[in-house]
Amino acid sequence: MIRYTQDRMIVLGMVPVRRDMFPPEPSIALKDRVVKRFEEMAESNGDIRLVTIDAVVDGGMLWDLRDVGKVVDLFRAEKVDAIVFPHCNFGQEEVVAKTAAEIGKPVLIWGPRDPSPETDQSGKTGPRDFDTQCGMFATSRALRRYHVPFTYIENCWLDSQVLDRGFEEFLRVASVVKAFRGMRIGQIGVRPRQFLSVKINESELLSKFGIEIVPIWPEEVKRTVEKLRRNMPLSPEGCELPMGQPPLPSGEGMLPDPRIANIVKEIEEAVDWSSIGHEAVEKMAYLEAAIMDLASVNRCQAVAVDCWGFSQDSYGIPSCFVLAELFDRGLPAACETDIHAAVGAVLLQAAARYATPAFIADVTIRHPEDDNAELLWHCGPFAKSLVRKGTVPAVRECKGMYEIEGGPLTVVRFDQDDGNYMLLADEGEGTEGPKTTGNYVWFKVKNWVKWEKKLMYGPYIHHVSGIHGSFAKVLKEACKYLGPVAHDSVEPVEEM
Repeated sequence: MIRYTQDRMIVLGMVPVRRDMFPPEPSIALKDRVVKRFEEMAESNGDIRLVTIDAVVDGGMLWDLRDVGKVVDLFRAEKVDAIVFPHCNFGQEEVVAKTAAEIGKPVLIWGPRDPSPETDQSGKTGPRDFDTQCGMFATSRALRRYHVPFTYIENCWLDSQVLDRGFEEFLRVASVVKAFRGMRIGQIGVRPRQFLSVKINESELLSKFGIEIVPIWPEEVKRTVEKLRRNMPLSPEGCELPMGQPPLPSGEGMLPDPRIANIVKEIEEAVDWSSIGHEAVEKMAYLEAAIMDLASVNRCQAVAVDCWGFSQDSYGIPSCFVLAELFDRGLPAACETDIHAAVGAVLLQAAARYATPAFIADVTIRHPEDDNAELLWHCGPFAKSLVRKGTVPAVRECKGMYEIEGGPLTVVRFDQDDGNYMLLADEGEGTEGPKTTGNYVWFKVKNWVKWEKKLMYGPYIHHVSGIHGSFAKVLKEACKYLGPVAHDSVEPVEEM
């Protein structure tokens, strides 16, 4: 499958720390085992690059304040996304706090459990060489004094699965934070006139979070489609407006971009397209490729599309299934120009470390028999790869017609009210329910009335972003690092 390329790599700074009042030999030996363990975990999780401090600090362990600047310079040069501070004995809370404050990225604190104090044959107890847990407490207080948010993993044995789970969850947190900071969303067209609910403050998103909205005019999409018909490259400047540019050649005798045939083949092999015909499938393929190309050249992590107008007017087809295809190819695509929904979808896919596509749904009607279930529905942005097992996704009038798989689901809404931003993140699961048209899943929770009140008074709207998997805890933790974004949930979400 043709994929949209997202930056999935997490660059992780490794800073083992020690305290010089403890004997150095035991902590040095422990450090080597700790680093090896993290290297193994990084390899098993994939798309992780570890940056150690061996090249700038003698022995590869930080304890001397004079070395903090060297570590900071290294990590800035390497563009680390997060930092891990393994305590190889008590540690040194001041170097941790000052390094973390300078870098300003997610921080993970952990130390292995101490062995039992040694005793000789007479029963005399020898000195303790590590006291890692005690040092973790000191470090946490120092980080608080420097106003540095942090995550920690329970003080556990080096080979414990607790460490594996905690490390994996922290990677998801780091992935969410990386995706959020400096996010660029391509906006194709304007919002539907009556949709006051999807209004945003573009300037505020930029000033508070560095999230940039990139206008992409429908005329740019049209010109890009015409270039695809002629297999011509896009402008490297990222703007494909017709005005001020030379007219395109007639196209006679020119072959289209070879990706178009591949996309058509992929669609026709995966869905029931019998009601729309080959020509409509080809139109959808051109739209997909054009939007992906414009998103790529403008370095966008998602798009929000005026699905009500531009594609219907320009190509005679709605863009509904095109949005589903973009999700399947790794590019979140919000309908009805809902920028905040696009943000939510980006965060969900980052939390899942891009293992599965998100979707965007209307919160529509209650289950006729189960008071705690709700229909999550739309006519487009549900990837066909999510279709319920044993069924074939269908496309009617260029709109998706299929139920997606159930199982654990995480649902979010990123939104704002009078300059206050919040991230609603909670979980439920797919359940059985009546068949309907469009794309859908019946969503079951503990208490739907509480969900309804949360959406009404949030204030939130009828659009949510969803994904398969349980990531509410990860998203709550990520809110520590997102700046002025308050975590919100219907049910209490446990701490990491």
